[in-house]
Amino acid sequence: MKLPLLPLQSIFFPGETVPLHIFEERYKQLINDCRNEAITFGIPVFINNKMEYGVEVQLVEVVTTYETGEMDVVCVARQVFKLLAFDNIMENKLYAGGIVKLMEYDYEASEEKKQTIINGIEQLYAIMEVPYTKLNVKEFNSFTLAHKIGLSFEQEYQLLQIPTENDRLNFIGLHLTSTITVLSEVERTKKIIELNGHFKNFDPLDFKDIEI
Repeated sequence: MKLPLLPLQSIFFPGETVPLHIFEERYKQLINDCRNEAITFGIPVFINNKMEYGVEVQLVEVVTTYETGEMDVVCVARQVFKLLAFDNIMENKLYAGGIVKLMEYDYEASEEKKQTIINGIEQLYAIMEVPYTKLNVKEFNSFTLAHKIGLSFEQEYQLLQIPTENDRLNFIGLHLTSTITVLSEVERTKKIIELNGHFKNFDPLDFKDIEI
């Protein structure tokens, strides 16, 4: 299928709210076309000087329109796509477009597996002393807190490309395990350093039965 495109150095996951400030003329035209023609557009991820994957986005609301014509808009991310062809300017338009293939994704995973990941996230937040809001296991999926568990930009891009929920949860689980291990070691080291600055109480030892 052919989609208008708004390339960004940003990653959005399916189901995520996408707030955008629109100021370029070409994208003002794109948003107006979305309003008038009820079309969707794509946000391909610009990474390592190329674009390969992205997400289809639907306009939900134009929140503010300024005197300059700039806009604050809210969209919602829908399906992940692979970019097959790119046109810098679509015919009779100011904005870019391209041919994309929508990817088949599933969101099936056991509650037990999801709860394991939720427990890992809770443990991570506790170590970092970050406020944590309880998650409902029935509503949770691999994309729910993907931006808030310390994944790098490259790791988020990897996650975006994984089509099955089980594999995405496994990917997140490995990240949580390694991150928690590192942070726990950092905490232990901090406590050792703090102790080195204090006077220590030594227990008296009984040397009577020591052999040399």
